[in-house]
Amino acid sequence: MDVAAKVVEVITREQHLPPGTVTLNSTFSELGIDSLEGVNILFALEEEFKIDIPDAVAQNMKSVTQVVDGLTRVLEGKDISDLVAIAKGSTPAASH
Repeated sequence: MDVAAKVVEVITREQHLPPGTVTLNSTFSELGIDSLEGVNILFALEEEFKIDIPDAVAQNMKSVTQVVDGLTRVLEGKDISDLVAIAKGSTPAASH
């Protein structure tokens, strides 16, 4: 399963955007995605991947790359505390 391609597909579908509009470098702000739409996208991703995305990760997803990174970590069962720290602007070492 290609997580990045699936994330781009879900965001494109949920936002009714033309194919090719959403890239890994896209931010939610560039795509015109507000916080409510972001929540709907996260629900769609949870449904698509059959997982629960932790709130701490979901609140810090502001770009397609952040979504892909967060989902990949969750899917691989990795510790997400470093990801949350990075998303909040601190280094993982500073969060310990």
